[in-house]
Amino acid sequence: MVERTLLQERLIAIIRRFPQRKMLVVGDAIADQFVYGAIARVSREAPVFILRHECTETIPGGAANCAVNLSALGAGVSLICVVGADEAGRALVEKLNNAGIDCGGIVISEKVRTTTKVRILAGQTHSTRQQVIRLDYEGNDSGDGSLSDQLRKQVLEKTGSVDAVIISDYNYGVANPEMAIFTRDAALARKLPTLVDSRFRLGSLPGFTSATPNGDEVEQLLGADVTDIAQLEVAAEDLRKRLGHRALLLTRGSQGMLLLEAGVPPMHINAVGGREPVDVTGAGDTVIATYALALASEASFPDAARLANYAGGLVVMKRGTASVTAQELEYSVLHSELVP
Repeated sequence: MVERTLLQERLIAIIRRFPQRKMLVVGDAIADQFVYGAIARVSREAPVFILRHECTETIPGGAANCAVNLSALGAGVSLICVVGADEAGRALVEKLNNAGIDCGGIVISEKVRTTTKVRILAGQTHSTRQQVIRLDYEGNDSGDGSLSDQLRKQVLEKTGSVDAVIISDYNYGVANPEMAIFTRDAALARKLPTLVDSRFRLGSLPGFTSATPNGDEVEQLLGADVTDIAQLEVAAEDLRKRLGHRALLLTRGSQGMLLLEAGVPPMHINAVGGREPVDVTGAGDTVIATYALALASEASFPDAARLANYAGGLVVMKRGTASVTAQELEYSVLHSELVP
């Protein structure tokens, strides 16, 4: 039996506290649909393949994927979002219920369409299916003030019984700056760790405990290319200060992660596992879920970042929108090596 290091013991102790925690996710839920087909022949109408449909699978994406990851790690999870009264919305809620998510905060509306991303995967019979095209049905903001009122009511109710809050903003309307700030204030009033994952408008979301942007998002916020690691450290720390976050966890794909914490030198974390991912779909949801749950489980920012790094390394080796279990995470902590 290989002797565990003190760091491994500490990380595993954090993971084993996960089932004692309750988490809240507020944001944009997405129905990720995967349509699988076998190539039958070439069409006479155009130079394209005709696929023989095999099956269609709907998987929770966006904020819903973040919630599923938290549940897979063992936490109790509540989700606040909006879905349409449509087939995709019904399939999404069914999947969430099956995953053990508290769906009492999901608002179902006739006035909106469930955001749906359809991925067509094709291949020869008995071969691995490859994604050939994606078709997006984007949810619309109905402008219905009553929806916002319902969401705010749910936020005030749910923040009273959780250990941390995640804002998952995919720019589809639910996690807009007004709702995000309202949720932040409700959570911080109860001294809850409150984290944000925002694709396009992190600059409008100050005062959170932490955030998990990637390198491209940092460059977009700064309006400039970052050419070397020293420049990245300075730019990311400037961004953290501007936002007023206690920490900023910058994800860098195969180059690992960079943690900026107030009053502490930057910490670089090497990636885990192989450098070539199988599929990065939804990896950001796994990272912030693990990071936030670890912070809710009394981890320091560095230890929470380390666990998020292990989880990210696991999920990118799975196909499609996927999650990581606590058992997989423990195994990775004990047996995976960091990429030099």
